[in-house]
Amino acid sequence: MEDNIHEWCLLEYLNITTFISPECFYLTNLSPDAKSQLSQKPILQECHLLTSDVNSMGIEKERICLLDPASSDVLVPADAEKFEYFLFGGILGDDPPKDRTNELRQFGFPTRQLGSLQMTTDTALIVTKKIIEDSIVLDQIPFIDFPEIKFDKTESVIMPFRYISIPDMNVSTLQTTNNQLKKHVKPLMPYGMIELLKNEGDMVLEFE
Repeated sequence: MEDNIHEWCLLEYLNITTFISPECFYLTNLSPDAKSQLSQKPILQECHLLTSDVNSMGIEKERICLLDPASSDVLVPADAEKFEYFLFGGILGDDPPKDRTNELRQFGFPTRQLGSLQMTTDTALIVTKKIIEDSIVLDQIPFIDFPEIKFDKTESVIMPFRYISIPDMNVSTLQTTNNQLKKHVKPLMPYGMIELLKNEGDMVLEFE
């Protein structure tokens, strides 16, 4: 993991802790600087912040499922009986994807995938939770792909990832992969993410 953790990554980690207990959330292979940065967030102090890698945890490989976009097998509810831990490699939200999972494949973990489109880390974890704990198959989870996020009447940004869609009677969101306007739904994003995106967009415009 990188020494400096971007603010959007922190927001995703904080979002994860609203869906799973912090004691069940392991962040491994952290640099000392990254561990120190994460430790400044009280809720993340309750997570397992490790500078060692997943192999040092003493867990049988057969109990660990690596979420791998290149896997030939889709994650299904029945996998709850096979796996105890779910491993997400690197930062899933890279655009374009950098295949950070590749360095974990060499360890020989069983693999599953969550579809062909890139997800953010928190989205991938929430989807996994829905499949494993709520017994919802992947095709039954509502998604919105590459949504356009509007800041105001003239400013917007397209997020090049797949998100879970959630109802909101006050908005409609353009799915830019097929230019479909999805009425009364919005992407499930971390609290503070839209404001962060807008602020970063303003900074880009200011320095161009």
